[in-house]
Amino acid sequence: MSTSTSIHGKKKPIRVLVSKLGLDGHDRGALVICRALRDSGMEVIYSGLFCTPEQVAKIAIDEDVDVVAMSLLNGAHLTLFPRVATLLKERGVSDILLIGGGVIPGKDKEQLEEKGVKGNFGPGTPLEVIIKFIHNNVKK
Repeated sequence: MSTSTSIHGKKKPIRVLVSKLGLDGHDRGALVICRALRDSGMEVIYSGLFCTPEQVAKIAIDEDVDVVAMSLLNGAHLTLFPRVATLLKERGVSDILLIGGGVIPGKDKEQLEEKGVKGNFGPGTPLEVIIKFIHNNVKK
């Protein structure tokens, strides 16, 4: 399994922005994800806590990431995750894989998928599953 994407025949590591949106100060899971992705060979940028969707979209574009991994545990995933997707689309960005994580009820996962947020991993998801998902779905 490759940990890189190809640009003009050259390999580069998959770049992932891990972001904590909204008023959610629980970052342990996001930090574990950061380390696992980095250890798998990906370049990881961590947004820090309490980001707005506007900040996440800007960082994603400025850092030219391949993936935005959004984490949220406070129940606002149906509002904040799709807002990031909308902002990226409004800016003409369609090649970034958006994935969600956190406490996301099963009934909400389909709605998020329809709005462009894939994966939507819950607590206890094996890290290998998330890494494999990124490799199989990265757009660049």
